[in-house]
Amino acid sequence: MSQSTLRLPVGASAQPMPFAALGLSPALAHAAQALGFAAPTPIQSGAIPAILDGKDLLGIAQTGSGKTAAFGLPLLQQVQMGTTGQSPRTVRALVLVPTRELAAQVGEVLRDLARHLMQQPPRVAVVFGGVSINPQLMALRGGADVVVATPGRLLDLVEHNALRLGQVAHLVLDEADRLLDLGFAEELQRVLALLPARRQNLFFSATFPTAVQALADGLLRQPVRVEIAATPEHTPDIAQRAIAVDDKRRTQLLRHLVQEHGWSRVLVFVATQYAAEHVAEKLYKAGIYASPFHGGLSQGSRKQVLQEFKDERWQVVVTTDLAARGIDIAQLPAVVNYDLPRSADDYVHRIGRTGRAGESGTAVSFVTPEATAHFQLIEKRQGIRVPLEVVAGFEPTEPAPPPAPAAPGAPGTGGIKGRRPSKKDKLRAALAAAEAEAAALAARPKGKKPPTPAE
Repeated sequence: MSQSTLRLPVGASAQPMPFAALGLSPALAHAAQALGFAAPTPIQSGAIPAILDGKDLLGIAQTGSGKTAAFGLPLLQQVQMGTTGQSPRTVRALVLVPTRELAAQVGEVLRDLARHLMQQPPRVAVVFGGVSINPQLMALRGGADVVVATPGRLLDLVEHNALRLGQVAHLVLDEADRLLDLGFAEELQRVLALLPARRQNLFFSATFPTAVQALADGLLRQPVRVEIAATPEHTPDIAQRAIAVDDKRRTQLLRHLVQEHGWSRVLVFVATQYAAEHVAEKLYKAGIYASPFHGGLSQGSRKQVLQEFKDERWQVVVTTDLAARGIDIAQLPAVVNYDLPRSADDYVHRIGRTGRAGESGTAVSFVTPEATAHFQLIEKRQGIRVPLEVVAGFEPTEPAPPPAPAAPGAPGTGGIKGRRPSKKDKLRAALAAAEAEAAALAARPKGKKPPTPAE
């Protein structure tokens, strides 16, 4: 990334203005207003002119800040203007996202915007895994101008010759940090290898860890950096609470809070798919309409649960971090961290499901004695201080466990971790064990058998 990177000062373009003043066509300016955007948000005001000018861009803003429209509006205008002389329905713009839910949400916004373009409206295709590939193959027979995809399914469709990416002029990485998680990085590199060298690159995320910076440095050319900091003017209205509670009483406390506050809907985050099923079942048996939502469910079931949650047919949805991004539920009053997130960045994405589009919300974190130090790390990384409360009748009695002694020469975890080791941690441990075993074998005299457990 060149040192000539432009930076937009926070608040510099935050003054309300018409969308047309940003360089959008009258049709797209009207489309934005038809979708409920009264005036551009700060991220839209900073990003749209730069994208229309053909510049690479790095956009960092809180969840719920309007990032999708920030790249969607100028993207559609560029695609529509650039289709002249191209073969019909050639993929001109590619939007990569990490989850099926985010793909569906982004695709819905782009399609709603494209409907307002009367002359040659761009065709938007949405593709993701977890469902049969055959309907997607059929849908792509007529081609597509814009493709919203998860990396794995996109590669599958390329292998089936359903898509060609050699003429992509605009690449968007939405939730760029998650796209670099373990399991995505290799697929992302394979996709990038299929794209032409000359293209516009747009990165958007609510957080910007080191891994994303490294990718941005390698791909962005003299980018405009639009960063909307969490100032009081731009911070979502989310009341954050932390409640000390014993591990075994968390479900009872959750029931108590739901009933005490009369929350119409609550999104509850847990660490595992099993926990999502278990906690939802406990709540349902207690008379609270609760449903699990996780990656082990079919796409049809996940879609149905989300729609019923939006329709207020479920009061509580218990989910893994699958729902921490790409889930837009209007007027969601509360989010609960039943299990604390593994990282500070995930904490931001989780609580960002509430307090969206100018609404207020509440984010509650359950802090068990064992998780106290972990929550303090989250506070430190986020630069926040959330006083630890105690709810009458749920006072913790379990003692905090003593810190586990580090093994001699053991590598650090490199970040905030919860109770369960990550895949990277397991790989590191396996590699260290293999190296130790190899060293022991090399040092052992030839012909000597390895010791038995009894020895």
